[in-house]
Amino acid sequence: MSLIQISGLKKSFQGTEVIKGLDFTLETGKCIALLGPNGAGKTTTLRMLSGLMKPSEGVITFMDTQKGEDIRHLIGYLSQFPVFYDWMKGIEFLEYVGKLAGLKKKVAKERSIELLQLVGIVDAKNRKIGKYSGGMRQRLGIAQALIHRPKLVILDEPVSALDPLGRREVLDLLEGLKKETTILFSTHILNDAQEVCDEIMFLHKGKIVEAGTMKELCLRNQQPKIDFTFQGKANQFSTILSSHPLTQSVMEEGNRVSVFVKDVGLARHAFLKEIAEQNWPLEKFEVSSMTLEDVFMKVVGK
Repeated sequence: MSLIQISGLKKSFQGTEVIKGLDFTLETGKCIALLGPNGAGKTTTLRMLSGLMKPSEGVITFMDTQKGEDIRHLIGYLSQFPVFYDWMKGIEFLEYVGKLAGLKKKVAKERSIELLQLVGIVDAKNRKIGKYSGGMRQRLGIAQALIHRPKLVILDEPVSALDPLGRREVLDLLEGLKKETTILFSTHILNDAQEVCDEIMFLHKGKIVEAGTMKELCLRNQQPKIDFTFQGKANQFSTILSSHPLTQSVMEEGNRVSVFVKDVGLARHAFLKEIAEQNWPLEKFEVSSMTLEDVFMKVVGK
């Protein structure tokens, strides 16, 4: 079921259009990732959807609401850099936020305990927030976004500033929260989206350039691929492989080269022959499927 419909969404700053006409639908009960490099417009898009920023053009329609109706009470939001009162205890902060959201004192207290249990920090409810770890602060931030039982929770880069342990804590939490509400979160970390999301949208230079489930994205963009791992830097080998007539495109990272080819059978034979004849320092050779990173690099034209 459709939860929210976005049509022709645009945003300009000082005459420069940064969001260039977004059209998409969010379905109820899904976890959706908004992927894109820094500067793609992710935060601007999320702020417009949350009601914190007014679009220059376009329509945001929430199901079962009237045109022009304030939809902010239907949305929970966590910014990329959340601010807390470090002198407050975790339970005090949530009760405070709950009362700001219109909950009665008793209801706010009950809901706060419920959420602290849900996000896994109830044992720290009486600890001052200033003593919380990064992962605990993000969990508390997600709890405050859920305090008023929103239909949509929007999270802006919820794990980008965390260490590996905190990042794992929050990803595990998101996996469980999919049963409670619809989640839209932005990230530039592709593996995070692949791990927890039902659907993915690629935002590039203010436009949605691709969207769908992981399976759909790979099917639409699938190309045969051969991965090479060399001893040391691979740039000289990447240059030679990219000029081969069977090569369509090449991605290089450190000592690894991924070559997208027209015919994997012919390419495998030709490349291995070339490598053997030139005595290249090959460590690993693998015919593989496209990853989310491969799809992203393809659709953004890099």
